[in-house]
Amino acid sequence: MENDCPTVELEINDEKLINRAVVLLKGFADPTRFKILCLLKDNEVCVHQIVEAFDISQSAISHQLRILRDARLVVSRKKGRHVYYKLADRHIKDMLTDSLSHSKEKQSS
Repeated sequence: MENDCPTVELEINDEKLINRAVVLLKGFADPTRFKILCLLKDNEVCVHQIVEAFDISQSAISHQLRILRDARLVVSRKKGRHVYYKLADRHIKDMLTDSLSHSKEKQSS
């Protein structure tokens, strides 16, 4: 049997780049982390404020923030006794906005 499908090639062969992208996307792939990212979409926020916005412990929030930092989705800065978080860059805000917009679209039947 003859194959009529055209040959395709993977354009990205950089395994390190692919793995970094996968880690980044895994950072989005948790409801709590996604909500934290939404909270940070337009503002820099203190950890205390993040904890107050959720009905989970500070240690659970800290764990999620560590995952977000490791995925390079957020950055932090310390001011006195407080740690503030914000999105790492404009790309993250765009990804967040695009994923929400895409999720609002009606699914085709």
